[in-house]
Amino acid sequence: MKLSIVIPVYNEKDTLEEIFRLVKLTPYAKEIIAVDDASTDGSRDILRRLAEEYEDVRVFYHDRNQGKGAALRTGFAQVTGDVVIIQDADLEYRPDDYPGLLEPIQQDVADVVYGSRMVGGRPHRVLFFWHYMGNRCVTTLSNIFTNLNLSDMEVGYKVFKAEVIKGIQIKSGRFGVEPELTAKIAKGGWRIYEVPIQYHGRDYAHGKKITWRDGLAAIGHIIRFRYWD
Repeated sequence: MKLSIVIPVYNEKDTLEEIFRLVKLTPYAKEIIAVDDASTDGSRDILRRLAEEYEDVRVFYHDRNQGKGAALRTGFAQVTGDVVIIQDADLEYRPDDYPGLLEPIQQDVADVVYGSRMVGGRPHRVLFFWHYMGNRCVTTLSNIFTNLNLSDMEVGYKVFKAEVIKGIQIKSGRFGVEPELTAKIAKGGWRIYEVPIQYHGRDYAHGKKITWRDGLAAIGHIIRFRYWD
């Protein structure tokens, strides 16, 4: 089994080298596909160096900032592995959770695996109450429209058999990609599992990007991708 680890990057110079180090330490055959979404903080220079240093790293560059969904669209088009993992570059999610995320796929009981910050006994940083409530609300709304019972639809760790992701055409530019993927996976009838993950959340002083506006936009995306696109 070969992993394709897709890393969307936007202004993550302080964490890039560490996340690449941690991904490289995982004991799997893998390729790392990073997509820089027009960073302005020096991330592009770091990525160029990492691509020269590691032969299994490929980097693609956007000329203008388009959002996480656009970065994933670019990355997914390049995968050659059997299983695709979305890996954020900011260290909120740690690659030592890969074994748990991959287990349902390796046992051939799942086609898609979501991490969950809401279930299980994995450690997580205590942060924003209203972010928690917003996530619960959009997850519940997503479940109503998809007839799934996910606990954490907005989670960054999503893992797919390659044939699943190759059958999905992403339309969203920003964080709407999370409800979009969920809606399209539900429509496809793919087998979905959730597993507990650790979460080392960051605050806005350390570069967190999602805002309440993205939460409101998620409502529209949930409805849009249930009935259209």
